[in-house]
Amino acid sequence: MKLILAEKPSVAKNIADALGIRTKKDGYFEGNGYLISWAFGHLLQLYDAKDYDSKMASWKMDNFPFIPEKFEYKVKSSPRNKQWADQGAKKQLQIIHSLMKRVDVESIISACDYDREGQLIGDSIIYRAKPNKPIYRLLLNEWTKDEVLRGLAMLRPNEELRPLQDAGVSRQWADWVIGINLTSVATLKYQKGKGKALNIGRVLLPTLKIIYDRDKEIEDFVPEDYFKLTAIFQAKNGKYEGTYVVNKEEKFKQKEVLEKVLESIQEKQGEIIEKKIETKKEFPPFLFNLSNLQGHITSKYKGWTSDKVLKVAQSLYEKKYITYPRTSSTALEESLVGKTAKVLSTLKEDLPYQDEVKFMKTKRVFNNAKVESHSAIIPTYVKPKRLTADEQIVYNAIKNRFVMQFMPIAEYEETRLTTKILDVDLLGVFESKGRVQLVEGWKKVESVASKDKLLPRIEENEIVQLVDSEVTKHITKPPKAHTEKTLLRVMETCGKSFKEEDNEEMVGSILTGFSIGTPATRAETIKKLKDVGYIAAQGKNLTCTDLGKKLVETFPVKSLFDLEFTGRLEKTLSDIQKGTVNKQRFLNIIFDFTKESVATIKKDQEITIHEVTGTHAKARYEVLGTCPNCGGNIVEGPKGFGCSNWKKGCKFAIWKNDKYLGALKKKPTKTMVKSLLQNKKALVKGLTSKQGKKFNAYLSYEKNVNNDYYSWKMEFEK
Repeated sequence: MKLILAEKPSVAKNIADALGIRTKKDGYFEGNGYLISWAFGHLLQLYDAKDYDSKMASWKMDNFPFIPEKFEYKVKSSPRNKQWADQGAKKQLQIIHSLMKRVDVESIISACDYDREGQLIGDSIIYRAKPNKPIYRLLLNEWTKDEVLRGLAMLRPNEELRPLQDAGVSRQWADWVIGINLTSVATLKYQKGKGKALNIGRVLLPTLKIIYDRDKEIEDFVPEDYFKLTAIFQAKNGKYEGTYVVNKEEKFKQKEVLEKVLESIQEKQGEIIEKKIETKKEFPPFLFNLSNLQGHITSKYKGWTSDKVLKVAQSLYEKKYITYPRTSSTALEESLVGKTAKVLSTLKEDLPYQDEVKFMKTKRVFNNAKVESHSAIIPTYVKPKRLTADEQIVYNAIKNRFVMQFMPIAEYEETRLTTKILDVDLLGVFESKGRVQLVEGWKKVESVASKDKLLPRIEENEIVQLVDSEVTKHITKPPKAHTEKTLLRVMETCGKSFKEEDNEEMVGSILTGFSIGTPATRAETIKKLKDVGYIAAQGKNLTCTDLGKKLVETFPVKSLFDLEFTGRLEKTLSDIQKGTVNKQRFLNIIFDFTKESVATIKKDQEITIHEVTGTHAKARYEVLGTCPNCGGNIVEGPKGFGCSNWKKGCKFAIWKNDKYLGALKKKPTKTMVKSLLQNKKALVKGLTSKQGKKFNAYLSYEKNVNNDYYSWKMEFEK
């Protein structure tokens, strides 16, 4: 009899189905020579500080730094009461250990996810019972029947996965030591009043700094005017537009320069001195890794977060519809050629363009050099019969991206014209560009619109007539606020050589292993930043809160905000996983860093970063004015300014993340709200237009005629 331990009940069921086992008992399946049990993710967690030493039950500055001589594990705490063990986890752990001790069990197989967290989950449960039986590892990228049977025929001794366990343990212990020590000491030093702790983390703070830096760029941005000169020319076969260019530059700071050119070219003719036609290829975007999938979905669909995308993808994986989602790769292992051809053959059956779908082995799709641990996310051969609306969105995105790889490459023709004005001595020429899609190819899959810009048929050396021209004014635009899509990309590469227009191939090959967090943890980090109040979402944009800004500007351990520092730590974890770096060496670096950081915080000046009771309690009960809806009191809450009669159904509120104000780069303040309630309007200074220009205006917040909602109205100072 062999005992298989899966990470979740749904995976245990997939394995049982593959082996034709129908008998389910309390906490496990049994049949055909196998016992299959399961965890619920982590059944064990690290001791709390107070479990090692009772004096750690109360936070005192003198108790830190605190680093245990030996790290111990206990049954995970109940989510309802952290003082007690989770009874479901405790019971399942006892079932697993009793199955391991059964006389008829000759070997144990860990079938937890093939990553460092999965290795840690399986090993922590299995080795806690100190078994004297051989332990093997089932390493799979999907839970289809064929893969389960293939994997069981190719088991590896669990000892071979020791580097993966070392990486998981190193990550867990490092985050515990940094989190427990620095969160406790920072809260004692910089927070007034009792409430949520001032959360400090190895991955949390550099991610916050990325958003802070972008906010600062936007805040410090000074818009500048620039000018362009465009002209309309009449050729034999039609009109076309050209832009005045000198040494490849079409933006001019001085309007007068262009006005002189404009004056000199009136009623002149031009000559086509150069015509270039090029046929260019457009390849489909690469297969999804988790970060790219999260970025694609969150930017395309309203209300989606990275965390939600991961949860839905995990559900599809456990239902056998897609391969392992927590991957950083955008290519497939070359050994998967046969399997991929089978998947494509199954998926293309119902497609209207199936005749154009042709399987090919290409380096863009199959490339071992671009695969880290796990291949890119693709569908399996199991076609879903019923999906939720959310699952349908994620599945379709993965399926479409997969099918695109095997469609014809899209092609377009680009024409460039250079027009020289005759009889005028100008430094520059007019340039025009046209584009026509020749082959739609992979763009059919999602009806990707082509950017066609047609030019009339024009011959080189043709003489054309200038029929219209104008100098137009433009304003430089500030950088855009980070979205989850752009934030995930910077986290993935630690900002190395990254520009938003970089393609996925470049981003994917910048620095292997050098990143902030892992594909599995980045969504959780963004969610936590929101939960602890360091960042806020305004539509798709992410911005720092006042608390987040103050933390970045005041917290003295600057290396924790440094992308290079965090990237090096993540790279070291990646090297431990590969077996090239020693676990203890990494942990010693973390322990020394923690001791130095605690000393730095203790010596730092006395300053308050976060005041919990004082200002918040006062704000909560300070009456700012009378509710225009029901006559109740308007008071400040954590998320907005609302009516004290909300329990009785009054819905009047001005939210702190109000989208209208957010678009104008403003947040409501107490002063603004008081003025709105007393005077029915408030003068708001420093609003920002779409073009990035600052202006002042009166804002009012008025009830709509047709419903109970309120809307903003603006009038300018006279």
